Amino acid sequence: MEGTIKNLTDKGFGFITVEGEEKDLFFHKNELKGVTYEELKIGDRVSFEKADSPKGPNATNVNRI
Repeated sequence: MEGTIKNLTDKGFGFITVEGEEKDLFFHKNELKGVTYEELKIGDRVSFEKADSPKGPNATNVNRI
């Protein structure tokens, strides 16, 4: 899947907006591949896999495009 970084926090997580999806997807910096959390910027396009967790869906294997 692909989306856009919507929000980044100083706690090491953020949210990805996905076109056609009702809710933004949560991601944690531990799920980043090929890019560091510090290199990400709001508006960056990313590819990722969608996974389920006890707290709801989230993004894994997040890569900047």
